[in-house]
Amino acid sequence: MCSKVSALLLAGLLASHAAERIPIKVVVVTMFERGADTGDEPGEFQFWVEREKLDRVLPLPQAYHSLRLNREGVLGTVTGIGTARAAASIMALGLDPRFDLRKAYWLVAGIAGIDPADGSLGSAAWAEWVVDGDLAHEIDAREIPKDWKTGYIPLRKSVPYELPRKEPDEGECYHLNPALVDWAYRLTKDVKLEDTEAIRARREQYAETNARRPPFVLKGDTLSSMTFWHGKLMSEWANDWVKYHTQGQGNYVTTAMEDTGTLQALTFLSKTGRIDLNRVMVLRAASNYDQQRPGITAAESLAETKIAQYSAYRPALEAAWRVGHVVVEELSRHWPKYRDNVP
Repeated sequence: MCSKVSALLLAGLLASHAAERIPIKVVVVTMFERGADTGDEPGEFQFWVEREKLDRVLPLPQAYHSLRLNREGVLGTVTGIGTARAAASIMALGLDPRFDLRKAYWLVAGIAGIDPADGSLGSAAWAEWVVDGDLAHEIDAREIPKDWKTGYIPLRKSVPYELPRKEPDEGECYHLNPALVDWAYRLTKDVKLEDTEAIRARREQYAETNARRPPFVLKGDTLSSMTFWHGKLMSEWANDWVKYHTQGQGNYVTTAMEDTGTLQALTFLSKTGRIDLNRVMVLRAASNYDQQRPGITAAESLAETKIAQYSAYRPALEAAWRVGHVVVEELSRHWPKYRDNVP
């Protein structure tokens, strides 16, 4: 009862001060920037800053990076790499008294590795499920029992993929609003994405049908972990891990780092009424395949897979903006339609 009363009091306090705050329509969440926000080699933030005219710089010293705001009520942020920085940065933003975020939509837009069974370089995937790849027990691969498929075991379990899966979880799995995900996908599924000679040459080295397709927009779930893993066997684990934690409803497509940290912070903030968890979207664009091409080892492939040296680094940055921009523009230009009604 006390917690309910506290929540109601907090909601009333937020409402009373809303007029003094900057109303935000959309928050664009990126994870890294390579140098300056504009004018140099881009990271995930730069295209958003330059093309959405995020001209107003707002210091946020308690987080990883300053914020940027445009005249349309679109706010951009950089969380820093990894789930820990993401959680801390988003919590700092969510608690900042300058902003009214109660009606804001949140768009996480970044690059990722992709499973060649599902997509190709330069493609962009809307996630409905976001699964954590860190909360677990682990046995070194040299010591796992012979009948185990992996040495990675769900938290508080004794063998891989032990059933029943524990409920509730402890941050292993987040389910986004399916209707909003479908809306974003339908709105953007025909966006033309950049194709280059470099990514055409790379995708031809893979046998999977989807891996060989020109870049396209799809729906597919993401796995977040602090470890940058790579390889065909690790991709098999990722598929099994996502299926396990979503009880067969999710399909692993992209691998990234920060999204469970971001979603944990947003989940806590939603309990205070500061944000609406039903308004969160996650978009990941493929800069690299999550595994080696035929004819080389996982180690050799990993050595080729370094940030800004991916075959589709810039096309993936471009895809994240091109696809995400359609959603941001729709929401901000038609705000009266979407302010009180989630698609």
